[in-house]
Amino acid sequence: METLDTIISAISSFVWGVPMLTLLVGTGLYLTIKLRGMQFWALGHALKLIFVKEKSAKGDISHFSALTTALAATVGIGNIVGVATAISFGGPGAVFWMWVTGLVGMATKYSEAILAVKYREKGKNGYKGGPMYYIAKGANMPKLGATFAVFTVLASFGIGNMTQSNAVANALSSQFSVPTWVTGIVLLTITSFVILGGIKTIGKTTAFLIPFMIAIYLTTAFAIVFTNLDKVAEAFGLIFYHAFNPISAGGGFAGAAVAAAIRYGLARGVFSNESGLGSAPIAAAAAKTSDPVKQALVSMTQTFIDTLVVCTTTAVIILMAPAWQEGVGAGELTLKSFEFFLGDTGAVIIVIATILFGYSTILGWSYYGERAFEYLLGDKAIKLYRIVFVSFILVGAMLKLELVWNFSDLANGLMAIPNLIGLLLLSNIISSETKRYFNEDKI
Repeated sequence: METLDTIISAISSFVWGVPMLTLLVGTGLYLTIKLRGMQFWALGHALKLIFVKEKSAKGDISHFSALTTALAATVGIGNIVGVATAISFGGPGAVFWMWVTGLVGMATKYSEAILAVKYREKGKNGYKGGPMYYIAKGANMPKLGATFAVFTVLASFGIGNMTQSNAVANALSSQFSVPTWVTGIVLLTITSFVILGGIKTIGKTTAFLIPFMIAIYLTTAFAIVFTNLDKVAEAFGLIFYHAFNPISAGGGFAGAAVAAAIRYGLARGVFSNESGLGSAPIAAAAAKTSDPVKQALVSMTQTFIDTLVVCTTTAVIILMAPAWQEGVGAGELTLKSFEFFLGDTGAVIIVIATILFGYSTILGWSYYGERAFEYLLGDKAIKLYRIVFVSFILVGAMLKLELVWNFSDLANGLMAIPNLIGLLLLSNIISSETKRYFNEDKI
């Protein structure tokens, strides 16, 4: 197993090298310029559209359900363990580079959703779309679209499955001594009941679960921040300073170079908000909407909520507490930080958040992987995918943390490459659709 972990880690490091990170951030920056920074001036309008119901529009689920399904897949372990991992291996400066993925990633997420709705198709199981469709139909590159679908299926078992069940199982094991296999079986069972109903059942479940769990998490986090305002400035100072300056080893912290801050910040930022991966537009394609731009604007808010709100809050609390400098492992770092401020109550809240975040992410990604599998093998293959997917929940719960994360990083990187190529090739269509919408005085 250690040999496998070493091999996957080496390949992952290569995939997430300078070319990949340049492609990710560069694509987001290019789209930001091409769209005239619309993620900044159109954010207010986008937030209003979340709650607009277009009953007569074509689609399977509302804007809100499409957003919560996508949020279910992104507001997950990346916000708890992912942020902690970025700080553990990249230092405080990694948070700055997570922000970079969020700011330019809003334009990327917007662009993905426009194309997903524009090129979606009506199938036996409802509307279907995503990068495999817009790469094949829009960019006229069906083989690259199929390649994306293959990598999406693989990623669904990593970022959307084993990483989540592993984090939930470890949290329950460390805090309540629940055997990891028991957690795996419970997660497997309750996931099976929901995903059998398809996107409508998943959408209804996440529409209830996501606002509830984000509210609990942020209420607790803001309470810590506002009762410790004297430590907030120092935390932000660490983030900005070490984004461009290395941090030395000290206490239990191993130290980190600027290159590590950039690498882990960008990789974990993408893991958290998934901008550029091409996952969220698969959910966006199912939305009831009369205009691709409307759903794209709603999808854009997902990155804002995930990275610039939830991840930032988690990072600040970690940096205000001493645990990150005491050699506490990434898997427990957020929990120990909340526990430092709130005692046992903080630990319990993080365990609950981990369970809810992890479970919701599994639901969202089950749909992404299912649609990709269907694209490759047809409607009849859906049942097979669901069986294999829920089985891997148990596998992930019992695997070693490092192996699961390295596999997830590798799958994410491979998935992003064809999607980013598609976005660049179709950037003129994205721009023209955007100009058309805003020229009609929608805001």
